Amino acid sequence: MPRPIRAVIKASALRHNLKLAREAAGEAKIWAVLKANAYGHGLERAARALADADGYALLDFQEAVRLRLAGVQKPILMLEGFFKPLDVNLLFKYDLTPVIHNADQVELIKHMDLPRELDLYLKVNSGMNRLGFGVDNLRPMYNTLRLHPKVGSITLMTHFADADGQSGVHEQLRWFNELVQPFEAPRSVANSAAMLRFKETREGWVRPGIMLYGSSPFTDWSAEEIGLRPAMTLKSELVAVQNLAPGERVGYGFSFEARVAMAIGIVACGYADGYPRHAPTGTPVLVAGRLTGTVGRVSMDMLCVDISDNEEAYIGTPVTLWGEGLPVDEVAAAAGTVSYELLCALAPRVPVAEEE
Repeated sequence: MPRPIRAVIKASALRHNLKLAREAAGEAKIWAVLKANAYGHGLERAARALADADGYALLDFQEAVRLRLAGVQKPILMLEGFFKPLDVNLLFKYDLTPVIHNADQVELIKHMDLPRELDLYLKVNSGMNRLGFGVDNLRPMYNTLRLHPKVGSITLMTHFADADGQSGVHEQLRWFNELVQPFEAPRSVANSAAMLRFKETREGWVRPGIMLYGSSPFTDWSAEEIGLRPAMTLKSELVAVQNLAPGERVGYGFSFEARVAMAIGIVACGYADGYPRHAPTGTPVLVAGRLTGTVGRVSMDMLCVDISDNEEAYIGTPVTLWGEGLPVDEVAAAAGTVSYELLCALAPRVPVAEEE
């Protein structure tokens, strides 16, 4: 028998979350963000479920090629553009739209005899200071591209640093609007958090990511409150049970000591499966549908949970690490990280089943 851990991906949840994104987007078109293997959900699998999106946004050329070879004909946006001169040929071979964010990319396109018209996005640095052009070089970069006879539409885009936080988007959006005011061009500014919270960002093309997978981009507004459904549920089983006397300890480093007599269950899931090694004692877990917490340090292939008050727990009892019944956001918060990291970290060795 195979090891009992598995991830279940629900296509119906992905479709439902896209529908909510569509409602929030208003008249804007949607780039469904599928980078990082669709946030761990499987590239082709997610693309099929999110087929009603207007296009897909990716990072890696290999993933873009995979989608084209799988028969995907929708527009594909390359969020970091191209990395080497040879990549430009791939833009035309596979009909990809690049994001241009540095002067080297502009210079390369300027001197190329492009085989046909190329639509592109131009990244504006509105304060995050990661990628893009600012007040000193946006205009010359835009004009250089605009003068190229084979450059088609240029969409101006930016990325918000704190759309999910206290700062919001207002300062960055004001700065962006001032920078791009001289140019008549379509725009793309909203990620999941911005499009859900700030109506003024819902223009042109929006770029929802984490919300499509059923996780909230906010700490003060849960996925359930938004109406999102978890697309991934990570499941396993108890493979052993141990009874501890007061003073006995658990796991590597003896990081947990029983104060009273207690029972612990050993779950077939560890950091080699993508569960966070740094998750502390008490990180929430469902055992037979009942909420409990982890005990001691997470191992490579196993973790321990408190089953002292669960008479239904025995070897073979089902366990939910996150997903339906246990939001991944709650697990991530307990582990001091974000749901993005947990979902993207799902290990290749974990079997994946697709359900409607």
